[in-house]
Amino acid sequence: MSVLDPLIHALAAVMAAAHSALTAIGADPASSLSWVITIAAVVFAVRIALLPATIHSVRTAHATARARPDLQRLAERYSDRKDPQSRRDYLQERRRISAQHRIPRFSVLPMLLQVPVWLALYHLISDGASGHPVGELSAGLVASLGGATLLGVRLTARGYFGAGPAHLAVVAGLSVLAAALSFVTQKYLVTPTMITADQLPMMVQAQQLMPLLSSAGLLFAGGVAPLALLCYWVINSTWTLGQSAVIWRWFPTPGSPAAQRRSRVSP
Repeated sequence: MSVLDPLIHALAAVMAAAHSALTAIGADPASSLSWVITIAAVVFAVRIALLPATIHSVRTAHATARARPDLQRLAERYSDRKDPQSRRDYLQERRRISAQHRIPRFSVLPMLLQVPVWLALYHLISDGASGHPVGELSAGLVASLGGATLLGVRLTARGYFGAGPAHLAVVAGLSVLAAALSFVTQKYLVTPTMITADQLPMMVQAQQLMPLLSSAGLLFAGGVAPLALLCYWVINSTWTLGQSAVIWRWFPTPGSPAAQRRSRVSP
């Protein structure tokens, strides 16, 4: 039994309920459209549930940015003082500044809480596409998923090369779309909201490479993942792009390139 099982079973119940709701209003239970909408419903449910964590992360980034000048001055004041008492005074003053700007002590915790949710959703869709029933996602639903085709390609099909050119076109098309969405989001919406002025050059270079690395990873995964999972990645990446665009446009981190751009264009 995995520690992710409770989450996987909860998501399976959401997936089964979404599919049942579509069937109840007259949708074909075995059609690819029904299953793609079902996957989208699960993605939307997860992303909506994680909105509080996203809002917390944005607020933490803003608080940290506002505290940055005070923290930099503090670090400069204590840069040549290495004795134990000075170290204690430095930490106490740093805690005071963090409290003044309302920086949470465990600021990364909400982000870490999202990881098991993403892993659980990945395993659920991957297992379902592989023909393994999971909780409320019964054998009948799994068989229905296995029989659904998207533009002639089964949602359970894996890899770029299968039943001819149509298979390659569909899989490659979804993989490229997911990779492009990821690249645009990271390059033009996420990176501009980050402050890199006081970071090590190695960290800055890693952030600059992240859009390419994430896109390359999706292109590689497209060669081994089931088509249903590619649909999930496209839908999830679309949500991420929209969410990141909202943050970039209206809630950029103070001092970031996006915030500077917003101040220039504001009347």
